[in-house]
Amino acid sequence: MKLANPFYYPMAVLAGGVFLIAGVRLVRLPSVVALPGAGAIALATATAFKSRDLQTIELDNPELSRELQTIRLQAQKLTETAQLLRAEATRRLTDTLHIDLLGTVQYVCDRTQEMPIQIDQLAARMQGKDALLSIDELEKQREEVQAKLKTSSGAAKSQWQTLAQQLDRNIDLVKQGEDTREAQLAQLSTLIAESGGVLQQLQNKLRTADLNSNAEAEELKSMSDELKGFQENVTLLLT
Repeated sequence: MKLANPFYYPMAVLAGGVFLIAGVRLVRLPSVVALPGAGAIALATATAFKSRDLQTIELDNPELSRELQTIRLQAQKLTETAQLLRAEATRRLTDTLHIDLLGTVQYVCDRTQEMPIQIDQLAARMQGKDALLSIDELEKQREEVQAKLKTSSGAAKSQWQTLAQQLDRNIDLVKQGEDTREAQLAQLSTLIAESGGVLQQLQNKLRTADLNSNAEAEELKSMSDELKGFQENVTLLLT
């Protein structure tokens, strides 16, 4: 197991910080001992979290297990990017004029970091062939998508239209008695990859944008809204 970066795991940083404060203030350890000790605890805790994140997902179908594990790793990488983006946005968007934009960016970053947990929950539901989606569940999802279509426009509308078509195909698969899990995972993988692309664009734009320009601030807001649309699609597939 490779060592993990503690800054990707807030609880690991917290554990190191608690040791440092307790060591210096309570036990009165010298700084040459307390600082390396805090670093070692943060590193060990982060590595333990990473090990937990990479636990093998076992389904009755080995190919689906591998696909779900790959998607889980994709989502974990997204969370790392989202953590960095959130910190960068907090540093850069300090003007009161940018408070709404900062809130939007922080929101999409927080939602991105929920994906691995949602995928773990999906894996639990996919255990065994008895866990397949029913037509009623799929039709309920399609109704939710149709409602979104009526109130969306532009890129968001296109995303919902694509998801509606995919749900129609899944309903046909269920009616034919086919396993829909492969189709679900393919859709999920595509959405996560597209989310990653928008997240990277948002990070690049934030680093180079002239925040005094209303046009560039609006472009950042548009990218954040596009990412939010992908996240809503992912959430619908995962819940």
